[in-house]
Parts: sequence; structure tokens; C-alpha cells
Amino acid sequence: MPTIRVSKEMKIHYRVKGEGKPLIILHGLGNNSQSWTKQLDDLSKDFQVFVWDAPGYGQSSDPEEEFTSFRQFADILKQFVDALELQKFYLLGHSMGSAIAIDFTYRFKDRVELLIIADPTRGAAGNSEEENRKKLTRRVYNVTNLTGEELARQRVRELLAPEANLEVVKEAERIMAQVRPKGYISVANSLYSLDHTDIYGSITTPTLILCGEFDKATPVEEAKIFHHAIAESQLVIIPNTGHLCYQEDPASFNEAVRTFLQNPVNI
Repeated sequence: MPTIRVSKEMKIHYRVKGEGKPLIILHGLGNNSQSWTKQLDDLSKDFQVFVWDAPGYGQSSDPEEEFTSFRQFADILKQFVDALELQKFYLLGHSMGSAIAIDFTYRFKDRVELLIIADPTRGAAGNSEEENRKKLTRRVYNVTNLTGEELARQRVRELLAPEANLEVVKEAERIMAQVRPKGYISVANSLYSLDHTDIYGSITTPTLILCGEFDKATPVEEAKIFHHAIAESQLVIIPNTGHLCYQEDPASFNEAVRTFLQNPVNI
């Protein structure tokens, strides 16, 4: 599980497995690279899979100051792929990772051959100003006043389908308990300022949109907004799953990803 220095201040830890076309995976707010083990093990049969720990997460460095926009995360992603000498690749982002992936693809579209956004978030654009402020305040309070275990117990059940497997619940809680304030607050700030509404229509990269059927954090109706706005997009719903659909039903999730990457014209 290597680490690569992308700047004087920042080291990025990542997991990599397999050979073939590179597939880079970006995790969400309450996760890190550990949550993508089932994708790393399975999709590496056909692709070289990279899963990073975002700045402030897992074994990656904390930013010196909390980020305030996903553009800053995408800038680090650019440094990351440059350091790995990856010129063209597939890019998959989940939840807040989707916002990083969209920003990166919009600005560096020649680098991304195919884009996948899973349970994508519109951030501020999907909330009223009052609700947006409440979410930021709650996230900052929780990560600075609760233990990681308390935060995980409070949040994880809301991110899963009602009948989620107990092993999936426990694993999601174990991983979320590892969040650190610098990373979590950086994402909270970035979600508060997120509004990519004006750039969705400029995404010309073929895109797969995935969403859990029972996702309450970023519901299917939200995913449909992305589908309608991104011209070259397809939408696939993962049945009987919530926001963490890739952990709840990795077989269906991986099948959709593999099918799209191998035949993006018709999934």
C-alpha cells in the first residue's frame, strides 16, 4: 500500500492492484480507501485499480488548512495522477468523490476517458441556504465533539438500505470511525460551497451514473438531475441498496462498472 509525495506538504496514500487500463476511485465523506476492497479485488481482474485516501483521510497527509472547495481536492488529484505518470484513465467518484471527479473532468477532460459518478451530490445546489448552513454546522460540530465511533454509529445506518447486512453495517462503522477533523471539515466546507450546476452541461466525457435504490443522502431523484444534465450519460439504479451501494451489493455495482468500461455505448 504505497504512498506518493505530490507536493512539499502533501503525501497521498493509495491502494493499487491489477494490470490494464487505469481506473482511479475516489471515496466519499465518511470513508477511505479501505471501503473499496471488494472493487479493488474484483475489478483488478480487468483493470489496474487505484483507490486513494483523499487529503485528510486514511494514511494521507492532512492539509495544512482545511479546504473550502472541491477544486482544491481536484488539484491534488491532478498532482497525484501526474506523479504516477497516468496520462489517460477511467475515473470513478462516489458521493463527495463525484464532485471531485466532475471538477477534474471539466478542467482536464483530455485525461479522463470515461467517467463514473456514484450516488453523486449537488451539495449547496440541492439545498436551501438554511439547510445548507445547518448541514455544515452539524458536520463540523460532530467531527470535533464526537468520537469517531460515536459519529459512525450516528451516521452509518442512514447511509444504508433498511435491511442492510449486519456485517456491512459493522464494516462501514469501522471505517467511518477513522475520519479526522481536517479531512472531514474540508469536505464539509466544500459541500457547503458546491454548485456545479453550470458545468454539468459541459461534460462531454461518456458518463455512467449509479445510485442506490433507497439512497436517502443523495436520492435517485438527484441522480436523475445529473442524468438529464450530462448529455452522454447513462443511469443505473442498484436495487435494494442505500448511499453505500458499492459496499452493500458489490457484485451488482462492479458488474455495472465493468460493463460500462468495456462497452460504454450500451450498458
